[in-house]
Amino acid sequence: MLLLGCLVALSVWLGAQTSSYPRQAPAQPAAQGSGQQPGAAEPLPGEAPNQPGNTVQVPASRPQGQEPSREDNGVFVFRKQVEEVVLHATVLDDKHRLVTGLTKNDFQVFEDGAPQQITSFRREDIPVALGIVIDNSGSMRDKRLAVNQAAINLVRSSNSQDEVCIVNFNDEYYLDQDFTNQIPLLQEALARIESRGGTALYDAVVASAEHLKKNARLDKKVLLVVTDGEDNASRESLEQAIRRLQAESGPTVYTVGLLGEEKQRRARRALTEMAEQTGGVAFFPKNVGEVDSITQTVAHDIRNQYTIGYKPVRPQAQGGYRTIKVDAHAPGYKRLQVRTRSGYYPGQERAAK
Repeated sequence: MLLLGCLVALSVWLGAQTSSYPRQAPAQPAAQGSGQQPGAAEPLPGEAPNQPGNTVQVPASRPQGQEPSREDNGVFVFRKQVEEVVLHATVLDDKHRLVTGLTKNDFQVFEDGAPQQITSFRREDIPVALGIVIDNSGSMRDKRLAVNQAAINLVRSSNSQDEVCIVNFNDEYYLDQDFTNQIPLLQEALARIESRGGTALYDAVVASAEHLKKNARLDKKVLLVVTDGEDNASRESLEQAIRRLQAESGPTVYTVGLLGEEKQRRARRALTEMAEQTGGVAFFPKNVGEVDSITQTVAHDIRNQYTIGYKPVRPQAQGGYRTIKVDAHAPGYKRLQVRTRSGYYPGQERAAK
């Protein structure tokens, strides 16, 4: 009886200890006094470690470099293609009009100057993981309503299966809405306007690209970045940011610069480099009223791209930066311009096989 009593007492004690373990806390809002609405935002991965409550719960990432198929209740899923580099390319004629009727045989791909064999090819409107990254600094205060509406119109003009996240940034950056295609949720996130602080543009872009890489369910990734000034608060440099964007399967970046004369040179260079090195376009409207037509152009561009895959001749395990050039030639066209990423660093995003 004494032994039985001891066992019962031990069981009760263990049960009490187990029930007292703390549960995993959800993501915390910004620290008090920051001006952020309570519970409105989550810091993105990469937030400074000394910031309190900067944990973000994210789902497991899906392997990269995969072919899409409509097998999951009509939703695009992906099948692994080992060692394949996937490019998303826009083709323009000599009058800068989109060309959408080309075939696989009309393209040539070169990596580090060496011709590559195209292993997959398609031209269809596949859904994308889209990150909308908007400057929330003080100088954007009178521009945000028009920019927000343009962002919503972009989503409405895009593929209905796109998944969209919203990142607002000033001297910090916050994931105000994780991936969704629900317009009301996106509108609510865009409406969280602080209009304070500096401009940590490079940090926000890098963190947003990292979020797409780790958490997007779809393989095709795009960032739309809107700002009215040059970076003055990032830990990352422009060169470091571009290198991070050029990781294998990184996003195509479209930038919109609402720049005043005093901010033209440095800010224009940064936005142009981020866009052109990833296969996107940099836009510099004269006023905020032009942003809506720009977002419509971006939506049209995204939905009319070719997806080209190839397996590099040189093993990717050798590492090092690889340059990419894609040419297109077809009867009836004098000159075709192909816009895609200028190169990549292999293996940085490759999932373990």
